[in-house]
Amino acid sequence: MAVWVIIAFWVVVGLGVLVFAMASTRRRSEERRSRVADRATTLGFTVFFLGLGVLVPTAIMFGNSDAEEKAPGGIELTAEQTNGRQLFNERCSTCHTLAASNAVGMVGPDLDKLRPPAELTVNAIEDGRARGQGQMPAGLLSGQDAEAVASYVAAVAGQ
Repeated sequence: MAVWVIIAFWVVVGLGVLVFAMASTRRRSEERRSRVADRATTLGFTVFFLGLGVLVPTAIMFGNSDAEEKAPGGIELTAEQTNGRQLFNERCSTCHTLAASNAVGMVGPDLDKLRPPAELTVNAIEDGRARGQGQMPAGLLSGQDAEAVASYVAAVAGQ
């Protein structure tokens, strides 16, 4: 939404500058220019500003949309794993090391070296370690969120 507000702002500013410039030159050259030429110039500048201000950023946004669905190394992530990556970055990356998330935590184990299966990861997330009394507390996530993180870690650890 914020991108569209910025785009709209600059389109309005550009069109305002265009209208102001054309209005000031119109007074001086009324005799020399026809209305057809003025309309053609206005249309040309409008198309130009819309092309730069709306179409180019839109094309770039849609062109980059696939980047969010892949992990490093070109591993394609499912929607669940993409959600798991976001949750991992929010809740786990400060303690664990995982290259796919650029996480370099030093408290928990290095998941790239450990390469835990999804079941072990779900258990660790829900039950903690050392019966929840250790450095990893119990209940960090539960249900589908825990499974999403476990699926993401299983897919990218060690890659």
